[in-house]
Amino acid sequence: MPYDCIVCVKQVPDTTNITGDAMKEDGTVNRAALPAIFNPEDLNALEAALEVKYRYGGTVTAISMGPPKAAEILRDCLYRGADRVILLTDRRAAASDTLATSYILSQAIRTIGQYDIVLCGRQAIDGDTAQVGPQLAEKLGLPQITYMERFWGIDGGWLRGRRNTGRGWEDVEAKLPVLVTVLGHANIPRPPSARRMMRFKHARAEAELRAEIAQEHPGISDSALEEELGRRKQKLAELGLLIDQWDLDKIGADLGRCGLAGSPTKVFRVQSIVLTKKGYTEIPPTPEGIRQLIHELVVDRTLG
Repeated sequence: MPYDCIVCVKQVPDTTNITGDAMKEDGTVNRAALPAIFNPEDLNALEAALEVKYRYGGTVTAISMGPPKAAEILRDCLYRGADRVILLTDRRAAASDTLATSYILSQAIRTIGQYDIVLCGRQAIDGDTAQVGPQLAEKLGLPQITYMERFWGIDGGWLRGRRNTGRGWEDVEAKLPVLVTVLGHANIPRPPSARRMMRFKHARAEAELRAEIAQEHPGISDSALEEELGRRKQKLAELGLLIDQWDLDKIGADLGRCGLAGSPTKVFRVQSIVLTKKGYTEIPPTPEGIRQLIHELVVDRTLG
C-alpha cells in the first residue's frame, strides 16, 4: 500500500563553520558571514520519507518556510528523490517563534491535504528547541513518535519504530496518520542523484524568477516584469520545473497567529559576547595545548 509523506525542511546558518566574523559588534549573529545549509536532521527526515516511498510506494512532498533563498534546499530535495516541493515565504511570517511557525506549517499541511506521515528533523541547529515537531503534531491532532532512531516498517496502518529516550530506547507504534521527528543517527541520507540534478537544476520559485528578471533587466517597468515573469513561469510549469510558492493568504492563515504578533516567546536576557581575537588558532591535542587554550580563554580574556 502506498503512503504519502510530507517533510518539513529548513535552511539554517552553518553553526559548525564559525569564524571571527560570526558575530556582530553588538553580540548578535552575523548570518551573512555564515553559509546557509540544509538543516542536518531534516536531511535524515527526508531520507526516512524516501525509504517509505521506495519500500511501499507513494509520494514525498517537502515544504520549507523561509525567505526565497530557501528554494536552494528544496532543489536539493528534488535531487534526492522528492516528488513535489513547496516554498512557503511571506514577510508577514518574519520573527515567528516556534508556536507561530508550527501554526503556519500546520495550515500549509492542511492545504496540501492528503498525507499519511509528517516528518521533521528532531531540531534545527540555529534554534535547538526541538519544539516545532511536537507542536505541529498537536495542532494537526496527530499521534507523534519523537526522537526516532530506527524505522522498522508499516503494517496494517501502524508505523513502528525505535525512539531514543536519552537513557535507552523503546520500540513503539502509532496509527497513521502520524508525525515523526527523526534523529541524526537514524539513517545515512542518500546523495543527490546526478540524473535528477541535471533534470531539476533549473527548477525555480516565483521569487527567484522575479529577482533574476530584475537583475537581467535593470530599470524594467513593473508591467514588463510581470509579463516576463508570467512567460517564464508558464514555461517552467510545462517542463515540471516550477517550484510551488505559497504565502499566508494561500494557506488561509490567521495573521494574528503569525510572525511577531503570534509569537508569545519573550527574551529574558541577551548576553553580548564580543570576540576580540581575529582569525583562528590551532590547538594541538596535547596537555600543553589544553593549558594554552585555557590560558588564552581565561587569563588573556579572549572572550571579552
